[in-house]
Amino acid sequence: MPLPTPIESPLSERELVLVRETDIPAAKLYAGWTQPDLLVKWFTPAPWTTTACEIDLRPGGTCKTTMRSPEGQEFPNVGVYLEVVPNEKLVFTDAYLPGWEPNPNHFFTAVLTWETLPSGKTRYTARALHWTKEACEKHASMGFAEGWGKAFDQLVELMSK
Repeated sequence: MPLPTPIESPLSERELVLVRETDIPAAKLYAGWTQPDLLVKWFTPAPWTTTACEIDLRPGGTCKTTMRSPEGQEFPNVGVYLEVVPNEKLVFTDAYLPGWEPNPNHFFTAVLTWETLPSGKTRYTARALHWTKEACEKHASMGFAEGWGKAFDQLVELMSK
């Protein structure tokens, strides 16, 4: 079960932030984000599902996921990793497609960090950085906090087993 969420403010009006603390070690949470067979089990908040995932885990490598709505509509997503620090940090964006091809329909860049606290707990921080205030507001209205929070809870449950 996740611990209470510490409060952390966005650094700008174009950023959304989710911070959680858990007893799950950073290495296990990182594995959940970087191993396709694990990611498909938790990535989308139920009743949505993730039906496919391909990961090339390196700067410039791609991450491809397909999400399915409860009605059966599929939403493919492609992003490129910008920074990969095992068990500590992942940065990825949809601003580029494979081969550094600019994406005309970019939406955000994610910065994920895992920090082992002196208590032994792990602090997980997810930052969603947007190009415009309007895109940030749209992401918030789509349910960023609830959706990413529920997905994190699903990851914690999966990695607790």
